[in-house]
Amino acid sequence: MKTNILGLPIKETEEISNDLNILLSSFQVYYQNLRGIHWNIRGKRFFDLHVKFEELYNDAQLKIDMIAERVLTIGGRPLHTFEDYIKNNKLKVGKNISVDEEAVHLIVTSLSDLLKIERELLAKSADANDEGTNSMMSDFIKEQEKTIWMMKAWLEEKI
Repeated sequence: MKTNILGLPIKETEEISNDLNILLSSFQVYYQNLRGIHWNIRGKRFFDLHVKFEELYNDAQLKIDMIAERVLTIGGRPLHTFEDYIKNNKLKVGKNISVDEEAVHLIVTSLSDLLKIERELLAKSADANDEGTNSMMSDFIKEQEKTIWMMKAWLEEKI
């Protein structure tokens, strides 16, 4: 088996890089959804949600950078055009959402879809002994599961 300078198997690392680009594209859509609901939220819960949505999009922006840098670290090239993001995105695009519960449902659904991508990456990176990607996915998963729990609690719904 051929390995790269990092000691990772080349073929598997290319697949992981491609999957990271899918995650990157989906995170870009998630980020933009959060910006949209941050700008457009209305109602009695505006002040609390406006701040929360900003917190979430700032976190998403950091994760986007981490994903792109991981792609580069393992020898890939991160996608960086809106055309590529839309083509590779796995999330629902939210448009003109201003109702609090609809916004929070979009977040929960988006995070759930991101978890699916991340769990696939977790399995592939474990098989390839890619601890860097594996560790990043584990951290993302743990944070997003907690956010889903909190959002579901806000919605007064069970997990």
